[in-house]
Amino acid sequence: MSKLRYGILGSGFMGRTHAEAIRHLDQAELVAVASGTRAPKLAADYGVDLCQSSEELLARTDIDAVVIATPQFMHAEEALLAAANGKHLFIEKPMTTMVEDAERIIEACAKRNLKLSVGYQQRYRTVPRATYEQIRAGAIGQVHTVQFNQVFQLFTDPAFGGDWSWWANPASVGHILAGGVHSIDLIRWILGANVSSVVGHSRTLREAHEPENTTMGLIAFDNGTIMALWASSASPQPGFPNQAFRALIMGETGIMDMDAYETLKVANDGSWRVVAEQPPVNTEYADTAFRQPRMAAYIEQLGVFTDAVLEDREPPVTGNDGLVGVAVALALLESSRSGKVINF
Repeated sequence: MSKLRYGILGSGFMGRTHAEAIRHLDQAELVAVASGTRAPKLAADYGVDLCQSSEELLARTDIDAVVIATPQFMHAEEALLAAANGKHLFIEKPMTTMVEDAERIIEACAKRNLKLSVGYQQRYRTVPRATYEQIRAGAIGQVHTVQFNQVFQLFTDPAFGGDWSWWANPASVGHILAGGVHSIDLIRWILGANVSSVVGHSRTLREAHEPENTTMGLIAFDNGTIMALWASSASPQPGFPNQAFRALIMGETGIMDMDAYETLKVANDGSWRVVAEQPPVNTEYADTAFRQPRMAAYIEQLGVFTDAVLEDREPPVTGNDGLVGVAVALALLESSRSGKVINF
């Protein structure tokens, strides 16, 4: 196999993101898309086939791998059908809305020797990667605490098409699952540690019919690190500057200020210095979102997955990473409901 032939399920913001990423990969090609009101335009824009259903796309013999970029409550059914049809799977985060479904997908892929990965593109951005490298090199010693703020506003440029109605669908479970899994995964990866317990307080602060859109949680890791997480999509305008994806990290011998969309600053000698800078991502507008520099992380992410499939090796972001993100997010919600500490 010289090229990995892709199909994409989902034609919204992330479906188009992955279509654009594939366009930049010499070792991959996009064959067909399906699902969503924007699928006809997406297929036309990229000169690929339009399938009338996910079943039609997944039954095709000229597709080797599938990107699932539909709303998360559709992931499990689509992924299991894809695995049954022998397709390698790249699933946008969150992997599923239930731990049991994530386990079923992992089992189905393992049974058929199919590669499985989840869309945690923050691992591929300049500042988070530099944070990983600095901490793994011992730049601030043992990490004691992390304050992670993930507070953003739903962008509304009409040029994107579509809307955020699926985000507010109770089947989507909530913001902590839809977005908060990024911070959970990133700190797990940076620390090389597993979550041992969580305590959470969750609220709906915008509209009564919505699922959770704001969670404040405390996450303990098995290496002793404690993380306070504030994840919300309900901030009024103009929002808090530089808090969309920011972590303040305190270690034994130094401190770090990681703004994934700006700079990584480190102080381990009594003064701050800039170690890495992320060029502006410009997610908010349709005329910039599908260009560089935002696309760099998605291109690299899908390139790494593509190479893993072609070379028959495990991708660095695994199905288990996806499962853990779902489990921790749901545990925070369960802790909020029960008032109890949830142990892993």
